[in-house]
Amino acid sequence: MPSPRLEVFDTLSTGDGAPRPLVEATALEEARIAAFEQGYAAGWEDAAAASQGDQTQIRADLARNLQSLAFTFQDARNHVLQALRPLILEMTGRLLPEIAREAVAPTVLEALMPMADDLADAPLKLVLNPAMRARVEDLVTRATGLPMVIEEEPSLGEGQVFIRFGAAEAKVDLTQVTADITAAVQAFFNLTTEERPHG
Repeated sequence: MPSPRLEVFDTLSTGDGAPRPLVEATALEEARIAAFEQGYAAGWEDAAAASQGDQTQIRADLARNLQSLAFTFQDARNHVLQALRPLILEMTGRLLPEIAREAVAPTVLEALMPMADDLADAPLKLVLNPAMRARVEDLVTRATGLPMVIEEEPSLGEGQVFIRFGAAEAKVDLTQVTADITAAVQAFFNLTTEERPHG
């Protein structure tokens, strides 16, 4: 049995009866190349748009992560400072005054020496808190050998001493220095608490 013949619709017949293709081979190749180039350009544009979108997303994610890190660092810093606050305030409240008491006599001697060189003939007078008399008197007597008059003034802080040589006078005030340091530490912690990030 002979195989069935299918009718071809994509050809034109020529005058001699031979079928002729509807589209020339060169035109078909040009159409394929044009379609390829158009598809390639569209793919390239899609890839560029996707890449741009990815970069925008990456930048947004990076900015968000950096902001989160900044808040995390600030939170950690504030947490550590608040944990240290009682210790540091206790140190400035208890340890600093004790250090100041220990430093009064050497500080008086340091302030006294330049005056003693210039006014060796004048009598030395120290006005101080009675609690500090023994320390200051002992150190100044051993270091200078100068005769002195000590006047006790209970209203003075333990870190305050007035030194008088004739008309010259100097003041040692470690009580005020201690108060200033304590106030500065407290102000630092108050400022740190106020600067906590909100949100």
